Amino acid sequence: MTSLICLALGIYSLLILVRIVLSWFPISSGGLMASVYGVLFSATEPVLGAIRRVIPPVRMGAMGLDLSPLIVLFGLQILRGVIC
Repeated sequence: MTSLICLALGIYSLLILVRIVLSWFPISSGGLMASVYGVLFSATEPVLGAIRRVIPPVRMGAMGLDLSPLIVLFGLQILRGVIC
């Protein structure tokens, strides 16, 4: 059972990392990458959105730095260390 949880935590971490990388590139609507990003968004946004409501993006001039993926990845690594 713990190996299944460890696998799920690892896959979720990977999904967040892929979402971070894809957010750096422009994605045209209707393409394959838009579909991939939509699936990643649907899988990761419930957790990231909850963290973002508690800790809003840090203002950096005209931009905002979203720390929610880093916080979630950090939390997942702590969980993996405790469980796995």
